[in-house]
Amino acid sequence: MSGNTGPSPYLPVREDWLAKRNEAVIEPDLPIVDPHHHLWDRPGWRYLLPDLLADLASGHKITATVFAQCRSFHRATGPEAMKPVGETEFVNGVAAMSASGIYGPTRVCAAMFTHANLTLGDKVEPVLEAHIRAGGGRFRGIRHITAWDADPEMHHPGNPAPPGLMREPAFREGFARLAAMDLTFDAWLYHPQIPELTELARANPGARIVLNHVGGPLGIGGFAGRRDELFAVWRTSIRDLATCPNVYVKLGGLGMRINGFGFDAQAEPPSSEQLAAAWKPYIETCIEAFGAARCMFESNFPVDKGSYSYAVGWNAFKRLAAGASAAEKADLFSGSATRFYRLEQETTA
Repeated sequence: MSGNTGPSPYLPVREDWLAKRNEAVIEPDLPIVDPHHHLWDRPGWRYLLPDLLADLASGHKITATVFAQCRSFHRATGPEAMKPVGETEFVNGVAAMSASGIYGPTRVCAAMFTHANLTLGDKVEPVLEAHIRAGGGRFRGIRHITAWDADPEMHHPGNPAPPGLMREPAFREGFARLAAMDLTFDAWLYHPQIPELTELARANPGARIVLNHVGGPLGIGGFAGRRDELFAVWRTSIRDLATCPNVYVKLGGLGMRINGFGFDAQAEPPSSEQLAAAWKPYIETCIEAFGAARCMFESNFPVDKGSYSYAVGWNAFKRLAAGASAAEKADLFSGSATRFYRLEQETTA
């Protein structure tokens, strides 16, 4: 990354470092739908189907996955608004490969959410229609990243967003098309912006929304060293958002640089006990506020792989859910994701 856009938002993946931590898999027979992972081919960082399959083979019972928007394989030519349809085309191809059964029992990319520019307003509808055609029955909705903060440490050149985007009339006009077309919205923002999402959800009660990464609690730059203070702000916002019945939340995404936990700075990777202890206040608050039926654990791989391995991350989630009932566990690990992304409607037509 160059210029004055701030440090990289990603932590490097160090396989030799990750290999220093090996754990037995907890509850290996518990079915899991991973509702948030990426696939990409970027300079110096390739994470494609073979890489994902290697992580899926680490011992947990991953029955299906959901691909998350990440600017992969956009079209090189054609109208700017239509370029993100290339990501849907790419993912549907991966899903078709997986559906053959050649690569194992997991339904990789059983559903997907990619990108459409909602600031197009009503003109976003042809883009969404193109995604639906390209998705082979697997396209469920979009993510238009709105993460913004005045602190330059939080700037992400790959996903630039202006302040207050969710309040812009053009964005709201485009957003309204999602509900009209029965499509989902994945919300990726930073924790000071959660109230903006709450406003959007209340203004569009028919829209199906899922908050990514427990709402992006920040812990670096001007937010460093203020965890207790900021947690109280985050918790208030989360509880308010949870009063919107059309909003779900993804439990995970806490291995990123912006969260400030510093797992990557340790001599050895964190254990699942360490992860669970660090994450417990956030995960428990979300489950208490939303209920298990609107919460879903997520890997956020390979982004979070800079902090821990796939096996250890899911072990941490299972530790955090240890006190849940069988029905609650089923929701947290597969049921909520299956309902939100309508995985039972998957088709290769």
